[in-house]
Amino acid sequence: MSEQPSKEPASYFPSIEKKYGRPIAERKALVRARYPAKHMELVAFLKEEHGLGHGHANAIVADTLAEDQR
Repeated sequence: MSEQPSKEPASYFPSIEKKYGRPIAERKALVRARYPAKHMELVAFLKEEHGLGHGHANAIVADTLAEDQR
């Protein structure tokens, strides 16, 4: 049986960096600078002010929030 591709938010990071040309760490810093905003507010911020698509913005926000809750 073949392995299923990962659905974890971080699995999108290589394609996000390739498409937008900026490191994920930079995007995560932008998200953290907006705390204590809510998840969807952070997604909207990345979409509106940094031109990310919804799925990519959501992956960055989800991973950043999960990282910071550990």
